[in-house]
Amino acid sequence: MAGKADFTDAEWLALRKGSVGAGLLVSVSDRDFTDSFGEASALAKFLADHRLTGATQLVRDLAHEGTPFGVTTPPDRVRDETMASIRSSMALLAEKSPDDVDAYRQFVVDIANAVANAKSGTSQVEGTMIEQIREALGS
Repeated sequence: MAGKADFTDAEWLALRKGSVGAGLLVSVSDRDFTDSFGEASALAKFLADHRLTGATQLVRDLAHEGTPFGVTTPPDRVRDETMASIRSSMALLAEKSPDDVDAYRQFVVDIANAVANAKSGTSQVEGTMIEQIREALGS
């Protein structure tokens, strides 16, 4: 099992964008101002919980990281970079740390679901985005 120290800065950024970015991607996919605060809170709580309870060291290390995107990052950029990072992260982990693939995949899906369910339940748009995330993860 790997941790942050086992990856280059560029590899780590891709792992962050793929995982933590998935939560932000779900949030921006169905923009409702009233849900934004609850979704941000759900993402923060999810990460805080997984700092100690994550399935692997990799997941625990990723949970210590904040969002790799700024608040003014355009939604299209969040989508494009997150989806590309998910795909590259899966290939990276398959090569460099195969024992972490399933835990990373589950972490990404769980983040997306936590954000989607934060306020008023998963909307159709959010559900579609989660399915696209699952496809990028190969699940």
